Amino acid sequence: MTDHRITIALAGNPNSGKTTMFNELTGSSQHVGNWPGVTVEKKEGRLRNKKEIVVQDLPGIYSLAPYSPEEVISRTYLIRERPDVIIDVVDASNLERNLYLTTQLTELGIPVVCALNMIDVVQKRGDVIDTDKLSEKLGAAVVETSALKGQGCENAAEKAIWLAEEQVRYMRGAKPGHERLHTELHTDFVPKHHFSAPVERALKAIGEVIDVSVVDANVRWYAIKLFERDAEIAGRFELSEEQRVKIEEITKAAEEELDDDSESIIASERYAFISEVIAETVTYKETNRLTASDKIDRVVTNRLLALPIFALVMFAVYFISISTIGTMMTDWVNDVLFGEFVPVTVTGFLEGVGTAEWLNSLLVDGIIAGVGAVLGFLPQMLVLFLLLALLEDCGYMARIAFIMDRAFKRFGLSGKSFIPILIGTGCGVPGILASRTIENESNRRLTVMTTTFIPCSAKLPIIALIAGALFPGSIWVAPSAYFVGIAAIIASGIILKKTRLFSGDPSPFLIELPAYHLPRASGVLRVMLERGWAFVKRAGTIILLATILVWFLSSFSWSMQMVDTSDSMLAGIGGVVAPIFEPLGWGDWRATTATVTGLIAKENVVGTFGVLYGFAEVGEEGAEYWPLLVASFTQLAAYSFLLFNLLCAPCFAAMGAIHREMVSARWTFIAIAYQCLFAYAVA
Repeated sequence: MTDHRITIALAGNPNSGKTTMFNELTGSSQHVGNWPGVTVEKKEGRLRNKKEIVVQDLPGIYSLAPYSPEEVISRTYLIRERPDVIIDVVDASNLERNLYLTTQLTELGIPVVCALNMIDVVQKRGDVIDTDKLSEKLGAAVVETSALKGQGCENAAEKAIWLAEEQVRYMRGAKPGHERLHTELHTDFVPKHHFSAPVERALKAIGEVIDVSVVDANVRWYAIKLFERDAEIAGRFELSEEQRVKIEEITKAAEEELDDDSESIIASERYAFISEVIAETVTYKETNRLTASDKIDRVVTNRLLALPIFALVMFAVYFISISTIGTMMTDWVNDVLFGEFVPVTVTGFLEGVGTAEWLNSLLVDGIIAGVGAVLGFLPQMLVLFLLLALLEDCGYMARIAFIMDRAFKRFGLSGKSFIPILIGTGCGVPGILASRTIENESNRRLTVMTTTFIPCSAKLPIIALIAGALFPGSIWVAPSAYFVGIAAIIASGIILKKTRLFSGDPSPFLIELPAYHLPRASGVLRVMLERGWAFVKRAGTIILLATILVWFLSSFSWSMQMVDTSDSMLAGIGGVVAPIFEPLGWGDWRATTATVTGLIAKENVVGTFGVLYGFAEVGEEGAEYWPLLVASFTQLAAYSFLLFNLLCAPCFAAMGAIHREMVSARWTFIAIAYQCLFAYAVA
């Protein structure tokens, strides 16, 4: 065991299995937050059984070029924080694309372990990778892994720890553990690829110009970045005007000699090196052979079949989670747990100890009624989270984005818009923030304005409530909520693209389609439980506070006397606003109040109904408030209510995210006003 803290950075392309390996290495010791100053997710954990080993999961990237927030974050971390060692998670079934990042990582002067992930896919094809020769060519340790099956991850970590410890010994001038260590660490594990002679001459010359400015850094890597005219890296040096002119002259001379721009030269020569490496280290059993993923994609991404299959899949997801399996569990939670057991038990206890009437009402009619009404739908949400995690883990979610790109382009939208929408099915806030990867400003604003049309997890209790109470036994209401969201986004694209503010061509869209594979139970369950726990925490904080406020306003008059709900402050406030919604068929003050409280958090719509319709006021037979809700709505009015709450302005947190992305109070107002007017028109 090491006697000092070691930091391992996990780097790799999206869909290379990096997150799966991170989960395998760290288990439950993970901490999730945001990188300083940005909203891209930051994951950190401790290696299993080795608390002194920190594993840092970097955002998935294709290169260390500063083209996206993820790439900027990863590169900044690597060159400023300088982890002790990097585990580069490589999709072994797609080496050419993945090794592009590897060639850049090995230039940083940090020991690199190349984890050939998904090696089981390669072996199943009958292909063979000579790992020893690949290690020699790359100048990095190479380990075969299959993170999905939990194979080789520990070996990769042990190799990384060993390299980090030897690096420390070397830096301290200590004698290596045995004769090969020094050679392996400082001769074999250094970049072996070289560019063409004109480029190498240019890099050497630039290195001589900046050498005095670089302290404890890899001069070659900085020389490459300056040769590529990387503005962010150039800004890190206090170069004189003479030095800048000299570097530009060196770069231009190489460009003229090779007849191309410097960035393209570097990229082309990296790929030439990679092709050479693959030719010498990989033996393919068959060429031009269709894989199982290719055969499946011939069907699920077919121009005629893709959209019907997607519709069928999403229908099945919502049908299973809302109308069948999820409903069975939710009925028990609503009818038994929060319908009979909890309120009856708490009421009996409070009456036994002789608490005040207002306290009984607060606990039973307020907190239990409101929070219990929301938590009653947790089983349905867990089933939905599980099914979405399965689709994501098996590789189908990437296909959905590819399929929708073709559909979206016809209506002036970018396929990149669908990535925030997919993320938004979990929560609208990260969905909105994901729009920053869209380069075109008008497309990005359009995506920010429409992402929350898709039902997020907070809207699921509303869908489940309306479907269960007003449309019992119906199989179409819950799935229709998802397709209404898609239709609203497309309709908004058609409408807004005709205006001057949103005119312009959609941004180009590139996405990696990973090979299909069987989802790993532990990973899927972890995602489901993380999302479920996040929902429970909201119920214990925001929703709890909101239901207490609703209880107070619905229990007291303006003179601070406890009164019937119909004579309360809330009834008075709701009565003023209710006429606005009269044309929509639900001008009742209780429905209006629930809609307004939904702006705090969408789950509050159900929590407010729980308080106002007396969810906890149950008799011996366990009757609850659904029959009262049915008496207040026709089916048409109920569906109108559902549509408005799905499409109107999102919760306060999402509004804040809209303001952060729009960076303008004017544009934020335009976005929220459009959402409300569109929802009103549809409802």
